[in-house]
Amino acid sequence: MLERRHPIPVEEAVELVMQHRKAGSKETISITDSYDRSIAEPIIATEPIPSFDKSPYDGFALRSNDIKSASRDNPIRLEVIEHIGAGQVPQKEIGENQATRIMTGAQIPNGADCIAMFEICQTIETDGKDFIEIKRSLSKGENIIQEGSEVQKGSILVKPGTVINPGVKALLATFGHAELAVAKKPVVGILATGSELLEVHEPLEPGKIRNSNASMVAAQILRAGGEYRYFGKLSDTFDPSYQAMIAALDEVDYLITTGGVSVGDFDLMPDLYQKLEAKVLFNKIQMRPGSVTTVAVMGEKLLFGLSGNPSACYVGFELFVRPIMQYALYHSQPYLRSIRAELAVDFPKANPFTRFVRSMLDYEDGKMKVNLAGIDKSNVVSSLANTDSLMILPGGTRGFRKGTMVDVLLLNDKAGQEHFEVPHKRSNKG
Repeated sequence: MLERRHPIPVEEAVELVMQHRKAGSKETISITDSYDRSIAEPIIATEPIPSFDKSPYDGFALRSNDIKSASRDNPIRLEVIEHIGAGQVPQKEIGENQATRIMTGAQIPNGADCIAMFEICQTIETDGKDFIEIKRSLSKGENIIQEGSEVQKGSILVKPGTVINPGVKALLATFGHAELAVAKKPVVGILATGSELLEVHEPLEPGKIRNSNASMVAAQILRAGGEYRYFGKLSDTFDPSYQAMIAALDEVDYLITTGGVSVGDFDLMPDLYQKLEAKVLFNKIQMRPGSVTTVAVMGEKLLFGLSGNPSACYVGFELFVRPIMQYALYHSQPYLRSIRAELAVDFPKANPFTRFVRSMLDYEDGKMKVNLAGIDKSNVVSSLANTDSLMILPGGTRGFRKGTMVDVLLLNDKAGQEHFEVPHKRSNKG
């Protein structure tokens, strides 16, 4: 039976999905295995950085008051009483007219309040004792890295949801986090539909195509921080397809099906949702490509029915599946980040619905410019190879001219934004 569909705005569809978001769970792992994982708990500074006053240079620690009258005509002589290197603790306190030779990173001895670099000091040995002469004054605190000047004890170093990069790993190691709590990776299942599909290793046959969507979506899941389970293709018959979906749902947090969401004679997904007693949140969206993207809820599981067309499938994942995964990974900003860029070419195609165009960003002549990644048709797969962003072109327009400023969603960016919003209709006059 054909199903009547009512297209809804993209923002509404995103909000309906996010109403069913779930907080993620945690696991403890070694810092060695933590790269590119999402932190699940705030990392708090247990001590200040640096944990002591230290020298930024090789030089001499001394008292600024002893050299306040120093000049070219009035050099001040100070006795050197100790030599300390990085990692050593000073044993002597600086007294009147005394100095300590100090290396970069070493702790400032008690009594000293400034550092004179080697370059401004002359070393002298007299009667078996070491002295320096200095011909300029220094202010209190000059050339001293103060305790806690980088990080104060108790401050939040890393917030939950932060993806661990090399710099974050350095910070974790600095504070002794050999193990840490990270978000468990959401597990996303993939089922393909379509009697025309062949697996990647199978030779082509007349009327058949290889299943590119499964490999593509699997990579998108990994990029979004999750794990995937590929369950193969659904049967062309109803009961085996139903049993396959039931079995897959037991193993995953979310289930993606590709294809079969239209209302043609061979599309099983609408009937399968009904048999599963899944509540369909929407089955038509005011967008191109991917207008037939469907999302349903079965208990606490979300079922994403993505288009069988590669580009439509790709866009549907980024708009609807990725944010729900990011929330489970403790990201406070789960949506793709949006920037403004200048359209590098004419785009004469009319837009009855909001269009998400596969695009490429480039920085040229001091401006961020966006170009088409290839042919803009939902069934085209070749343009996806060059896609690093999605250009948002509002609906109800009759094309855009080169030079128009447009909104662009960044696909490879680790940051996000708090609210997804398709921009209001803007003039296409550039």
